[in-house]
Amino acid sequence: MGSMKDRLHTGELYLPNDGEILAEQTKCLERLYAYNQTRPGEGEKRQALLKEMFAELGEGCYVEPPLHANFGGAHIHFGKNVYANFNLTCVDDTHIYVGDNTMLGPNVTIATAGHPILPELREQGYQYNMPVRIGRNCWIGAGAILLPGVTVGDNTVVGAGSVVTKDLPAGVVAVGNPCRVLREVNERDRAYYYKERQIRWEEL
Repeated sequence: MGSMKDRLHTGELYLPNDGEILAEQTKCLERLYAYNQTRPGEGEKRQALLKEMFAELGEGCYVEPPLHANFGGAHIHFGKNVYANFNLTCVDDTHIYVGDNTMLGPNVTIATAGHPILPELREQGYQYNMPVRIGRNCWIGAGAILLPGVTVGDNTVVGAGSVVTKDLPAGVVAVGNPCRVLREVNERDRAYYYKERQIRWEEL
């Protein structure tokens, strides 16, 4: 049987208050604290810290402080040009993958950690982690919550306040709690960007 730390990324039950895990976590959280204390004019410092903090960080990413992350971003993988607005909360006890050009609205929560339903196990503090994957060119609306183990396909829009409990396919608009596919991205979206407001392609 491996150490508790070995089980972070296997989906097995483990105890998160294990000394080895807490020591590593605290180091990560110190860097996150430093990031959240940066001033608006310290863009270069922010980028340097993010590169240290995250497992992977593509070019052109922007993360608006405050950022909240259980492991300070150590298990977060961002592609290129990912934008995260205020109060992104990543329960990054295992890996979170976000593809190129994806936008995350304010107060989005991405959770990889779960706890057993059985009260006796929960009472002992057991936890398990399942990775979350968000494709490229997605828009995750304000206040959306993504639960452990879900995958969101490329080019998909998740409506504000949605709770994503199951995988979502590529190229759809999905909304609600639980989040369900409302429709596919379609030809009307090529003509209108908001209600009856037309896209003036010649001006873009």
